[in-house]
Amino acid sequence: MTYQTSIASMRRTIDAQGAAWAAIDPEGAARMQVQNRFPTGLDIARYTARIMRADMAAYDADPANYTQSLGCWHGFIAQQKMIAIKKHFGSTERRYLYLSGWMIAALRSEFGPLPDQSMHEKTSVPALIGEIYTFLRQADARELGMMFRELDAARERGDAVEARRIEHAIDNYETHVVPIIADIDAGFGNAEATYLLAKKMIEAGACAIQIENQVSDEKQCGHQDGKVTVPHEDFLQKIRAIRHAFLELGIEDGIIVARTDSLGAGLTKQIAFSREPGDLGDQYNAFLDCEPVDPAAVGNGQVFISRNGQLLAPKRLPSNLYQFRSGTGEDRCVLDCITALQNGADLLWIETEKPHIEQIAGMVDRIREIIPNAKLVYNNSPSFNWTLNFRQQVYDKWAEEGRDLSAFDRARLMSVDYDATELAAEADERIRTFQADAARHAGIFHHLITLPTYHTAALSTDNLAREYFGEQAMLGYVRNVQRQEIRQGIACVKHQNMAGSDIGDDHKEYFAGEAALKASGKDNTMNQFEAA
Repeated sequence: MTYQTSIASMRRTIDAQGAAWAAIDPEGAARMQVQNRFPTGLDIARYTARIMRADMAAYDADPANYTQSLGCWHGFIAQQKMIAIKKHFGSTERRYLYLSGWMIAALRSEFGPLPDQSMHEKTSVPALIGEIYTFLRQADARELGMMFRELDAARERGDAVEARRIEHAIDNYETHVVPIIADIDAGFGNAEATYLLAKKMIEAGACAIQIENQVSDEKQCGHQDGKVTVPHEDFLQKIRAIRHAFLELGIEDGIIVARTDSLGAGLTKQIAFSREPGDLGDQYNAFLDCEPVDPAAVGNGQVFISRNGQLLAPKRLPSNLYQFRSGTGEDRCVLDCITALQNGADLLWIETEKPHIEQIAGMVDRIREIIPNAKLVYNNSPSFNWTLNFRQQVYDKWAEEGRDLSAFDRARLMSVDYDATELAAEADERIRTFQADAARHAGIFHHLITLPTYHTAALSTDNLAREYFGEQAMLGYVRNVQRQEIRQGIACVKHQNMAGSDIGDDHKEYFAGEAALKASGKDNTMNQFEAA
């Protein structure tokens, strides 16, 4: 529906009500409708699921079409990110948002800062999804509101050509609303709990839900120790629960991201149920670290399993957990991924201990032998020391080539002493091209950074505190914040406008006409930034 047809439709609706609605301005009501393209979270989920599906198909055709996101812990952060993307790149195409359970735990829990162990309120996950989309819809309303004002100004000048140009821009407006990949951790309970939470997340707007194969009550951050996985059937129940939630709510193309933590998880809480040799339960149990049973040395409460006709005792820890055999992580990851895709997942997430393309590609190649179009979401994690990892990768490559490395200490390659070296330059170039290279060679469809805005908030606050509370005082703020906002065209330098003051003025005019008491008059100090 075009802008003009929206006005015409609204006029017919108002006219049909007679004199009682005569004071309602059809164009004002149409503008409010255009500014709110997505009345509900389900409208957002339907729209963004179609975007992700189209992007997945485009990636299958050409891996250069990979997608990216940054994790955001507040609606304002997500809003400013998308405004920045539109400003710098002209489009939000192939740019998403990531909602990190780690950041909800650390920043959004009523208990205060928590570790990433699913101890935060599960309702805070859909609440943040809703908050993010509220801010993104407000970014649409703000930007369209400015376009409406430009349209009014063009009409007042009698500039019909400019008015038509602006109307065309309104008709072809690109929203700030983009897909969110939302972290449901391990489901916060059993399959029913997973289903209930997934419904809330979808109703809030999530089109893609990421779930991991850890035990929900023992869940750990993917980059911490002590991770415990569950047998495949337990995990598949939760994948099916999420799919049922999507289908119940009419999101038939919703996306499920199945995450395996098996590469770093050496423990399990359960011995899987097995009906026959070679079934999924048997394959899971085959990775257990077991010892042959000595009938003369059977301990109290000892547990036994049979394998290939032999009675074995799995190694059981005082924590009541069972141990996997060392070195089986990659094999378990591959089996997890194949099984998840064969049972309804759409994308994979392999949590690794370092960003190494060859390691990731080695697992993906094995998965693609069974599922040719398998695709990954990958965490470009701040838990990795990117500088040290990639300098060491270059160091090892040079060592294989027989180059002279006498000037370098591999353990100290993070040092600033090496920043100006050829080795550091090659490492930085590998970091710069990591996403494109991994998309091409390792099947990574979506690259995200889980916690970037957590770190940028801390870094920028530290820099401001050092200046403002030091000798620079107010100049520390003006020079490093406000002046940069003005010169870089940061929209929120006009913070009243960003917070919705002009939208409110427009509404006052629609509601009250000439009696409207508006905030954007000549004495508004935001006018000082017009020239900027």
